[in-house]
Amino acid sequence: MNYTLHMNVLRNCLYLALVLATTPLFAQADDDILFTVGDDEVTVGEFKYIYSKSNGEEADFSKASVQEYLDLYQRFKLKVARARAMGLDTVQLLQDELTGYRQQLTDNYIIDRQVTDKLVAELYERQQKDVDFSHIFLPFDGNPTPEDTLALYQEAVSLKASVTPANFAAKAGEVSKDAYSAERGGRIGFVSAPFPRGLDRLETALYTAPAGEVVGPVQTTNGYHLAIKHAERPAYGEIEVGHILIRKPKGAPLGEVPPASIQTAKAQIESGEDFAKVAGEYSEDTQTKDNAGYLGFFGINVYDPAFEKAAFALTEDGQVSDIIETKAGFHLIRRISRRRVTSLDEIRPLLETKVKSDDRFARAKRDLLQQLRVQSELTVREDALEGYLSGLDGTQFASARWQPTEVEGENKLLWTTENGRQGTVADFQQYLLRNNRQRIALARGPGATAATAARKLFDGWLDEELFKYAESRLEQDYPEFAALMREYREGILLFEATKMEVWDKASEDSTGLLAFYEKNREEYQWGERATVSAYTIDTKTDVDVNSVVTFAGSHGPEEVIKKFGEERVQVATDDYELDRLEEMELLQPTVGSTSMLKNDLRKGVATFYRVDALLPPAPKQLDEARGYVIADYQDELERQWVERLRGEYDVKVNKRVLNKIIQ
Repeated sequence: MNYTLHMNVLRNCLYLALVLATTPLFAQADDDILFTVGDDEVTVGEFKYIYSKSNGEEADFSKASVQEYLDLYQRFKLKVARARAMGLDTVQLLQDELTGYRQQLTDNYIIDRQVTDKLVAELYERQQKDVDFSHIFLPFDGNPTPEDTLALYQEAVSLKASVTPANFAAKAGEVSKDAYSAERGGRIGFVSAPFPRGLDRLETALYTAPAGEVVGPVQTTNGYHLAIKHAERPAYGEIEVGHILIRKPKGAPLGEVPPASIQTAKAQIESGEDFAKVAGEYSEDTQTKDNAGYLGFFGINVYDPAFEKAAFALTEDGQVSDIIETKAGFHLIRRISRRRVTSLDEIRPLLETKVKSDDRFARAKRDLLQQLRVQSELTVREDALEGYLSGLDGTQFASARWQPTEVEGENKLLWTTENGRQGTVADFQQYLLRNNRQRIALARGPGATAATAARKLFDGWLDEELFKYAESRLEQDYPEFAALMREYREGILLFEATKMEVWDKASEDSTGLLAFYEKNREEYQWGERATVSAYTIDTKTDVDVNSVVTFAGSHGPEEVIKKFGEERVQVATDDYELDRLEEMELLQPTVGSTSMLKNDLRKGVATFYRVDALLPPAPKQLDEARGYVIADYQDELERQWVERLRGEYDVKVNKRVLNKIIQ
């Protein structure tokens, strides 16, 4: 079998396992030894994991099921042992394959599990509720310095001391710089997660705060907020509507009498007139009037609050609201459908995109790095670092021709971790060389020095090394990660050994294949077959289709072509097993049976089938059954191979441990 094809199949299988392997199947592996193959030991935990994963919901740990899978897994381990004995675990190409899979898993576990998945779950939980809040906003003035930020924070802290739930609206009207809400006592109203980019900290504060309590100061991208949550409710989700709009003059006050045109439209709809027809006649929304006023799906805080309130108040599909007034004019709203918050699995891709483009993702990664600093017991030798930074030449460091320098003695060690990892000046300088563009850009930045630029790069280097530390602990921190890596490692070995010992032999050993076929040729039989002619008639010519069908009923394909000509009629004759006849327009397994005529006007052809003869069962020749014979020969070679391996490797099962697994 083709090597590349096998590798693609294996790669796809392993990738599928990577996508699906998101939930650990055991909390802690049982270290008892279930069986051994030569010197290789298989624990109860390993067996339970692979048994459960392979059998899914049918993993009942019954005696028959466990015994069957135990035999299967022993055969698997025998092949892996043979692969190691062949030295396949030292082949560089296979090691590179494994390294690539491990890197995919690493990204999944370090970033997705510890950052993305947590943020997605948190955001999804918040989306189940809408929150109603007010805030007082104190903005930054331009691009603030650290001193400006501290001064504004202190101002917000001082203000909070005088703000209570009772006077919040009055204080917002006096001091809030949010032009939209200040005149409304800081009232924003109901909102849903996620908040706009840069406001995720405010979102967190409001979703976690009790109602009626002043929270803050909360720093966001543009300033500081004091906020109070008034209430929360089940999320509205999204609604799909159409509307009819009669506009009013810009700046016209609310509370006017609805114009006659909207009242007429309402009366026509109530009398049974089609909403789309009325919208086309009366609506002044030129973008939607000719499409039944269709606005599509929307959630809260997209349109005027009065419009949204009326739309979400509709309880049935097809229901039309009363006349609603907004700043834009007067509306009739027709509900088309309503969808609540969907399941996490359905919405996960969208939420992942949202969190990864939000400040919360970068902050969560920073939090993770800080956790890794603590976990790794990272110790930075600041004296050695400062000594190196102070010796940098600014002109040289900003040049593309900068080269590392040697540092001797104690000052060459810059950091260490609890597991013995360390970084030296030489290591740091190699990092600087790998990041030449960033080094030059930072060193040439406004107000930059070689020391400040190198310090930023040092922090980036530490982050990179902390991720390497986390990667080095994955097998220790995640038992299911270790199990997956074992699966991949042994799967690659199994594939390569099977290819060499079975697949290649079955494909290349023509003498053995022929001998196997001769020994088992009674297994490769044609069932009853029919010789069928498929007629294709060009209806764009002057041929009479019905005449062709009638003539074919009493004459063979050659005679039909001779009479009507190859340019008008084409015939393809082949043998088919009887169960295929139903696919040919319900053709019957009798000589002379003719299918219904099928006329394809678009292609300009008519087709029909006719049974010319019935054939009795007959043996298949090797060329006719080659695919089946090769597959069976592979199975035979594999059985022989496993039997040889059982003779080469001693397989021992701990019956006492096995009996504890069986339920």
